[in-house]
This record gives sequence, C-alpha cells and structure tokens, in this order.
Amino acid sequence: MNETEIVNNALERLNHQTGLTGNWMPLNLEIDGEIDFLIENKKLHLYVEVKKELRNHQLPQILEMAKKYKPFMVIADRIFPTLKETLRENKIGYLDSAGNIYVNTPEQFVWLDGHKHTETEKPVTNRAFTKTGLKTVFYLMLHQDRINWPYRNLAKATQVALGNINNIITGLKEAGFILPINEKEVQLQNKKALLDRWIAGYRETLKPTLHLGNFKFWNDNNFTDWKNLPLRPGETIWVGEPAAELVTNYLNPEILTIYTQEKRAALIPKWKLIPADNGNIRLYEKFWNDPETDHLLYAPLLLVYADLMITDDPRCIETAEMIYNQHLKDEFERY
Repeated sequence: MNETEIVNNALERLNHQTGLTGNWMPLNLEIDGEIDFLIENKKLHLYVEVKKELRNHQLPQILEMAKKYKPFMVIADRIFPTLKETLRENKIGYLDSAGNIYVNTPEQFVWLDGHKHTETEKPVTNRAFTKTGLKTVFYLMLHQDRINWPYRNLAKATQVALGNINNIITGLKEAGFILPINEKEVQLQNKKALLDRWIAGYRETLKPTLHLGNFKFWNDNNFTDWKNLPLRPGETIWVGEPAAELVTNYLNPEILTIYTQEKRAALIPKWKLIPADNGNIRLYEKFWNDPETDHLLYAPLLLVYADLMITDDPRCIETAEMIYNQHLKDEFERY
C-alpha cells in the first residue's frame, strides 16, 4: 500500500467506528502530508507522517518531526501497543487502520482504542526481503553501482543462488526501489526508505537466524580489555557497540557483538568464553564477504548503523545517528 491508501483505509475505518471524518492532503515535503479532522463541529489541523508499520528504530525521526511540526500525528497500518504508549507519553497523535486514534492538543483530546484489525489474506512475500534477499540487498546498498552487474556476477559476489537474483531484483522493482535510467541501466531510488525497510527485515528475519549464542568471559577483566582481543579481519569482526566505539570514540560498549566465520567450537576456548543466556558477548554468523571492507576490524558502517538502531537503547541510537549523518546520509538521501 502507498501512503494515500494507508491513510484512506485508516480514515474509512475511523469513520465506520466513530463517525469522525478527516480530510487528507498529501505534501511533497519533509513530512508526508496534513489532515483536517472535524471533531464536535470544530476543525483540527495536524501534520502527518505515514508509515506502513511503525517500528522502534523510526521513533527518533518521529520525535524530531513532532518537535518541528505541531500538532503532529502518525498514521500507520499498524502501531504496536508499546509504541502507542511512547507516542502518548510524548503527546504525539496516532491513527491506525483499525480506527484507533489518539489526539492530545490544547484544543482537543481524543483517545479511542481497542478496535481490532480486520485480517486480510496474507500477501505474497516480496523476495527482496526474505533472508536470502536481505543478504543481496545489503550488498547492493554497499555497492550501489553493481545493481547493473550481470546476475551471474551478483550471485557469485553475494553467494546467493543464481535463480534467486532475478526474484530479488524483481522484488526491489515492485517495491519502488529501482529506477530505470535507459534501456540497459537502472539505479536504486528511495534509498532511505529502502534502508529503513532493510533494517526492519534484518531485525526480524535475518539476524535471529545468525545467532550463535550469548557468552561471558572466564575473566571479567577481559571485557574492559576488549580492544586487544584476537580478531581476524574478514573472519571475526566487531559490529554494534564496539564497532561504533572504534569509529566514533563516543560509545562505551556494554554489549560486545561479534560476527564471525570461524567455528563456534574454536572461538570459545580461544576467547575464553562461557555460555550465558544473558551474557554480554553476542556471537553471530557473518553473512557477507566483501574484500573492499573485510580488511577492517569492524563491519561495514551500514551494518554498524543498523545494529545500533535495533537495540532500542537511546545511547546506541544517538551514536547510530552520528554515524549516519557523518558517513551514510549523503549517499542514502541523494535520490
């Protein structure tokens, strides 16, 4: 669904549930649009950001917009209860496709909740955002010019079966992330939206399948000495908080996240690790090979940013935004 469809569905359901009406006006600006509600014969004007499904990692952007545009509302197909609570705590309005609404302004207070979503037929999964697709999209975001490579070359670079590449590229086209330049060339477009969607998929679909276990050190002193641990560039590298500290010198890591291609059984004695459900050492299988960045002790900054954003930890999200603004913004907001 596009933004207008999401808004119209939500307004239709709201009217059916409550009798309230709203007039939606899309804008081609920093925000998606404006809306006028008629509540008790009084017009209420709000600025609106539209999301398919509101995610934790999008909250910093929402909070910043709410400071700039007042009064402010999020309209989404789905908003989970914990996120609704956060929005209410910040007096940010919301409306979802079930007709649940919250508005808190000096002029009006409306809070209706408890309406259930109407379940529809499950859509066909976009192959670009399956586990295999996410690996390929990650590579294409790292090397955006390679969207025009022959499929055989992409399959070799991403270690994805050749037959999947066409499905993944088709999925990106269908989702509006590929723009034709001429008969032979294309380029990625809507790249910030693509990055946000990739992060959501990484969090829910890809990263959980890569988890090798949580651990702690035999000797707690090793945690404070983490920079001297025996990493192997290209095989065992930092992601998340330790990677961010190496890049920014700003974040004191509380969790050490490691991506590795080494065998778990070999890594445990070498690093003197003990399995621990709540351990602060987190091991994951490294899912990419990239000679252009594999000489470093940390993952590509695209992945470091994503890993910080999905922590829901304010200090990590702050550092992630530093990395994005300094290293990624120019590339992902160019088109």
